[in-house]
Amino acid sequence: MANVATTAEVRTGGMTREEKKVIFASSLGTVFEWYDFYLYGSLATFIGAAFFSQYPETTRNIFALLAFAAGFLVRPFGALVFGRLGDLVGRKYTFLVTILIMGLSTFLVGILPGAASIGIAAPILLIALRMLQGLALGGEYGGAATYVAEHAPHGRRGFFTSWIQTTATLGLFLSLVVILGVQLIMGREAFAAWGWRIPFLLSVILLGVSVWIRLKMNESPAFKKMKEEGKGSKAPLTEAFGQWRNAKIALLALFGAVVGQAVVWYSGQFYALFFLQNILKVDAQSANLMVAASLLLGTGFFVFFGWLSDKIGRKPIIMAGLLLAMVTYFPLFKAMTWAGNPALAQAQASVRATVTAAPGDCKFQFNPTGTAKFTTSCDIATSYLTRNSVPYEVVAGPAGTPATVKIGDATITSYDAVAAGADAKAKDGAFQKQVNVALQASGYPLARAASKVPDAKLDAFIAANPELKLDAAAVRAGNKASVAGPDLVTQKLLTAEEATGVTEMAVYTVPNSGTFSMVADPQAVNWVAIIAILTVLVIYVTMVYGPIAALLVELFPTRIRYTGMSLPYHIGNGWFGGLLPATAFAMSAAKGDIYFGLWYPIVFAGITLVIGLLFLPETKDRDIHAE
Repeated sequence: MANVATTAEVRTGGMTREEKKVIFASSLGTVFEWYDFYLYGSLATFIGAAFFSQYPETTRNIFALLAFAAGFLVRPFGALVFGRLGDLVGRKYTFLVTILIMGLSTFLVGILPGAASIGIAAPILLIALRMLQGLALGGEYGGAATYVAEHAPHGRRGFFTSWIQTTATLGLFLSLVVILGVQLIMGREAFAAWGWRIPFLLSVILLGVSVWIRLKMNESPAFKKMKEEGKGSKAPLTEAFGQWRNAKIALLALFGAVVGQAVVWYSGQFYALFFLQNILKVDAQSANLMVAASLLLGTGFFVFFGWLSDKIGRKPIIMAGLLLAMVTYFPLFKAMTWAGNPALAQAQASVRATVTAAPGDCKFQFNPTGTAKFTTSCDIATSYLTRNSVPYEVVAGPAGTPATVKIGDATITSYDAVAAGADAKAKDGAFQKQVNVALQASGYPLARAASKVPDAKLDAFIAANPELKLDAAAVRAGNKASVAGPDLVTQKLLTAEEATGVTEMAVYTVPNSGTFSMVADPQAVNWVAIIAILTVLVIYVTMVYGPIAALLVELFPTRIRYTGMSLPYHIGNGWFGGLLPATAFAMSAAKGDIYFGLWYPIVFAGITLVIGLLFLPETKDRDIHAE
């Protein structure tokens, strides 16, 4: 397909000023674009609460992650639209279109009202904006990689394009830094309420800088030369995917390189962050700092492995990264559990819940639309255990009986929400409390909030919570405040009927008696160990991702390069990679094992490893200008 250059053609000196300008301009603009795109992933928890608040927590988590994935699902279509445009009219102007769409869509997310204001229109509009972002990003990467590679001297394409490979991680890092800065300035409560919108709004500044930079760029010399010689493709899509000689290259690029790279990439960055926050219950700010530190430590390896691929080849480094990830994911994520929440790890190792359910009572709870209701006694039990990172196994019980949960010596009976009718809320509260008391007694790291109890309900409260061993006289002699009758209703301490005729009443604060929440003790979190583990995961990312831009550019001829490389890249990263967090989470929830979702990246990395080793050619010595 291409000629091999002689040794004399390979320049080993430093980069020229023009080459540095090309790399800087392409990389900086792409960093900003990835910043825009990754804000959603970093703020998924807050966005889920704002736009999907009407759904149960487990469904909300899956739905929020799938809304994140919506941007990835449309990326291949963006690759087709903008790849064709880039091969027809040029790399530079396609850059400008993609950055404008991305920046404006991100800004609009920042001002979009939540579900509480406009109902179902909120998540619909959010997903529409995410899809616009995905379309823009679908045209961005191929253009940046192609533009830089076509400026790079032969024998140094791996090194030059590796700077583009840093942009996704640097964009994520920038988003985390901005988020942490805003959180520190505003405080966590204000940030959760509305401050999470500020990083989206700040993207307007980045958009202005990016457009200014890209207006100053020149067109790719390879593209200009091809156009001057009249060798450009008049139908890039047909030529790239309608002719088998090119279509088979795209298929090999997808399954022999990109799919494995994608699942390792998203496992090492996004799923690791999700795992820390939602599974291990490490507070969001600490988790973001840990990931940011690992990115800072690991990002330089993108350039190292890009440089190394110019020496020993692209294929050996990518395949080694896939193999290392497959072999070590389970021990690394288990080690992260012990470092991030040792009390939870200890409890999981010593206590496993058993759910006994009638045949057919348990359903697969993957709910991509967020509209399904899981109401059986088994589903209620298993979804609650999953939210609290409790491993469990399901065993068959007698037909027609409600599911039970056995934790240590305690056995708690679940309920069917449909059968419970109007009593479902009360039954749910009673069930959750019994499970939490049993988990806490078994060593699970559950914190219990304080309760505010009005004097009229104190005796009933003490009777309903015998595990607290409270003494009414001692409580009445302790921390209390006088609250006016209307305020008792406003604070939901009494109903309007109960407060009738009440002018004032004592309200007692009872510590460690309210709602339960699974937590990671900040004093027990091993920051050094977690950052080390995350850095190893990032290094795997740099191995599979650092050389892949050069490899994809070298696989396709100039006339269809933008189109040809963009589609497999975005199918792999947009579909196989983008769906990883939601799919892995749902798999773990279905199995009752927080690690089960890791089989998703391991299996797809293995498929790519086999196909890549057998069929993927080495491309480092190809002359991309000789076609």
